[in-house]
Amino acid sequence: MKTVTDGTILWTPTEEQIQQSSIYRYMNWLQEKKGMKLQTHQQLWTWSVEHLEKFWETVWEYCGVQSSHPYQCVLEKRAMPGAQWFPGARLNYVEHVFRHAQDEKTALIFRSENIAQREITWKELKEQTAAVASALKKLGVKRGDRVAAYMPNIPETVIAFLACASIGAIWSSCSTDFGAGSVIDRFQQIDPVVFITVDGCQYNGKSFDKRDVMNELRQKLPSLKKTILVSYLNEQTKAPDDSVWLWSDLIQEQSQLSYEHVPFDHPLWILYSSGTTGLPKPIVQGHGGILLEHLKILMIEQNMTADSTFFWFTTTGWMMWNFLIGGLLVGAKVVLYDGSPTFRDGHILWELAEQAQITHFGTSAAFINICMKLGISPKEQYDLSYLQAVLSTGSPLTTEGFAWVYEHVKKDVWLVSCSGGTDVCTAFVGGSPILPVRAGMLQCRALGASVQSFAENGQPLINEVGELVITAPMPSMPLFFWNDENYKRYKESYFDTYPGVWKHGDWIKIDEQGSCVIYGRSDSTINRAGVRMGTSEIYRAVETVDGVIESLVIDLEIMGRQSFMPLFVVLQPGRKLDEELKHKVKEAIKTKVSPRFIPDEIYQVEQIPKTLNGKKMEIPIRKVLLGFPLEKAVNVGSMANPESLAFFVELAKKLESPMLNG
Repeated sequence: MKTVTDGTILWTPTEEQIQQSSIYRYMNWLQEKKGMKLQTHQQLWTWSVEHLEKFWETVWEYCGVQSSHPYQCVLEKRAMPGAQWFPGARLNYVEHVFRHAQDEKTALIFRSENIAQREITWKELKEQTAAVASALKKLGVKRGDRVAAYMPNIPETVIAFLACASIGAIWSSCSTDFGAGSVIDRFQQIDPVVFITVDGCQYNGKSFDKRDVMNELRQKLPSLKKTILVSYLNEQTKAPDDSVWLWSDLIQEQSQLSYEHVPFDHPLWILYSSGTTGLPKPIVQGHGGILLEHLKILMIEQNMTADSTFFWFTTTGWMMWNFLIGGLLVGAKVVLYDGSPTFRDGHILWELAEQAQITHFGTSAAFINICMKLGISPKEQYDLSYLQAVLSTGSPLTTEGFAWVYEHVKKDVWLVSCSGGTDVCTAFVGGSPILPVRAGMLQCRALGASVQSFAENGQPLINEVGELVITAPMPSMPLFFWNDENYKRYKESYFDTYPGVWKHGDWIKIDEQGSCVIYGRSDSTINRAGVRMGTSEIYRAVETVDGVIESLVIDLEIMGRQSFMPLFVVLQPGRKLDEELKHKVKEAIKTKVSPRFIPDEIYQVEQIPKTLNGKKMEIPIRKVLLGFPLEKAVNVGSMANPESLAFFVELAKKLESPMLNG
């Protein structure tokens, strides 16, 4: 792979591509309808945050939002938390999904590791949504009740969500890779009245029976009126008892789909923070806020139309699933995949891209890195002629990752590295199809997202690394946390550093053109002799070393004592961490980052501890190594691989004397 440096231009849209882009059409509409001549993306972004109310009103109008009652104003006051958007409006998210329905057109494409590609038409989607909505009503589910789902990324999950939201009930889901304890931690907080689950799931060629988990969850959720069972692994013709209904029976019923019109800020769903320490925060987001934000980002910013085919590799426990379903709002085909992304040696998703003719392929920086390590070159094996955009999130995409996409996926593709969060269920830093793609950089800030880089004193920074903050409300920000009296946890989570300003917890650098670089979590930043560095910079250097698959770096700086910075590496099978490999790792950090960030020690581990959403657990492991009691440092139930903790617990014992007592 040829050498590419930070900031190298890898793709520039042609004039034809610019003029055919959705954001260009929106800018033309602004000029024709509103008399506003905005010629560059930076001008458009500046206007969108300086004239916040006017901007979101144009999104409402341009995207054709339908409301049975008119709104009284766009935004009562620019307060965070507590912003009141479009008071008076009454609408329904699901009604906006089915306004695009064309009976015989495909709405969903599904495949798994062992189920060949299956297509669901808009007619089938609407009929089954109506049937499930009718069943929920018969169970007494009403507006504001919670419906909880323990489901994989399959069509039945989408149908269940749409049915739930159509009647004004509140959706909440956990992926089947969550253990029972982790699911209980989430669902017990919200008192669901109906529980929807599968009998089992599959992953990486193995099947997992989930009926015992189902029974445990039913016992621990006393608020439940009924459980709905989806037969995914095995056909079942009879429910295990009277409190269980079979999905296959529900969808046989003929019913007419209707929509409960709810206020703009009526809860749509409850998402959860990763829960690395303590109980996960139940994040409540609204019908109108999510609808407007997802229409804005998909229909205006991400170049999506009813002719698009939209895929993102995700589970139902990650906000990207909710975002992916938003593709239905613009009439796009939505592609679902259930299983391991590395099944069949990392080829299955690229095979799916060819077979489903995916136009927008969403993935993670981690998956791109795995493809690089495995030596995969999708363009050599698959027809990706339909592919228009590759979208990446989850962690910062390295310069090498950018280069790999253009060399091994497609030369003429729009690569969108984006960053946002569960908290807003969208990206607030991402891409634009009218801007060039530069290696290692996010193209721009999202429209309507007043993203800034702040110094510790709250002053905005340009071309300097600072805290990523949002200085004005966004419609998709949480309405509140469930059972959070007086916004206590909400305020502590986002507003305890800069009053009235949202602190997201990432380091960011923004240049004069609005391009950005994300450096990782600000609360796990490495500080060596007063010089700060985001962990992603170190991972980028380490993970280019031949033999290293993955890494974790922890700064064990303690006030008044000498800092100790260990590095943990996962190596390719058969490799051992000898002195030669240690030297290569240190040299990579020395030359690509700085000599001051060479680790004090390097350890080989079998796994990097991760959350169920696949994020490295930097802060909890830091606490473990600093000597915190395990139960106060880590919520084990939130982990994808709790067995990985044993190494770090043992290491903490060895470090305790010099670090904490000496």
